[in-house]
Amino acid sequence: MSGELYEPETVWEFGMADRVKFGIGASRELPSAIHEHGASSVLFVTDRGIEDAGIIDHLLGVLDGHDIEAAVHAAVEPEPSVNVYEEAMGAVADHDTDLVVGVGGGSSMDVAKTASVLADSDGSVLDYAASPVGDGRSMAASGRPCICLPTTSGTGSETSPVAVVSDPSANRKSGLSDRRLRPAMALVDPTLITSLPPAPTAFSGMDALGHAIESYSAIRFDAKPRPSNPEERPDYNGRSVLTDQLARKAIELVGDNLRRAVDNGNDLDARRNMALASLLAGMAFTNSGTTAAHALAMATGAAFDVPHGVAVAIFLPEVIRFNTQSSPERFDEIVRLLGAERTAADASEAVGNLRRDVGIADGLAEFGVTDDYIDELAERTLDMERLLSRNARRMAHDDVERILRRAL
Repeated sequence: MSGELYEPETVWEFGMADRVKFGIGASRELPSAIHEHGASSVLFVTDRGIEDAGIIDHLLGVLDGHDIEAAVHAAVEPEPSVNVYEEAMGAVADHDTDLVVGVGGGSSMDVAKTASVLADSDGSVLDYAASPVGDGRSMAASGRPCICLPTTSGTGSETSPVAVVSDPSANRKSGLSDRRLRPAMALVDPTLITSLPPAPTAFSGMDALGHAIESYSAIRFDAKPRPSNPEERPDYNGRSVLTDQLARKAIELVGDNLRRAVDNGNDLDARRNMALASLLAGMAFTNSGTTAAHALAMATGAAFDVPHGVAVAIFLPEVIRFNTQSSPERFDEIVRLLGAERTAADASEAVGNLRRDVGIADGLAEFGVTDDYIDELAERTLDMERLLSRNARRMAHDDVERILRRAL
């Protein structure tokens, strides 16, 4: 025995994008944001759908007359693979622009952030991914600044130090986590979100709810060991009084506005409130950490064609049911924040009702998941130690299998 006693953590940290600008018309301040970083050339990193929707043309028009040279890389795909990341890294290096602008949902912003940091690095993006997929290398301090403009209300990528990469060769997803991945600025403009169709509005909104609930129910920052030095403190460092406040407000905003945003995409008040919910939830979970619902969603989404927000929405009620005994007062508070006192007996039911109201599938069976895959998916979930270590209750293999079966 070493003779060393357990020392709990006593310090919490909070990080976010260097600056956030939020509100209707915030995207029109992009030229000022670019010049603020001393840049005169930019590369937009986005996907074809965003380009076809006219959003990139709008932003290019905003840059007119401001002496800013702009190019566009519109090749990001959902659940971006290693190749998608490395093509964007190559585009940033080839154009040799001063600054990268990520426009879109979580996939486009994740790729933009990563490409801005790693464009001039050697090796593969997987070198920087977490184990067991990658080597977990630290990112160098060199790189270009990145500005993010979200066009969905869910991922929180515009303020996070995390990106998710898929490895199709192994049917796995992994996270890149480094403080240098936090954008230099986030411009959150609800008018960029009004064209989002009902289904992705629902998917991304439930992802935001998952971020908020998992942040609010994660272990406390002082329920883990003190690091040997401050540099080793993880980005996901457990909930704190600050993340709690952000998560509470985000849960309340989703409960009040997601149904409205799905029913009428032009309801600008609902869109603004959902954009705010996503931002606050992103600020919360990228400090406290997400937990088992996201671990299950990442494991399942890598093996089957399940949109991330759908997977989170399916698993979240089951994970809540599993975790409730650890802190029942917190889950009672979630029911109240969702405005569901009269319609739900518990938080699991309240979240399930919201999921059904916005038209998301009740289970995984329609995506081809059967009982035959349960053991493999459980093993893949347990590999997500970085997420599960923040869950309110420890999970054994049998626990994960039961949740997966209930989610079918």
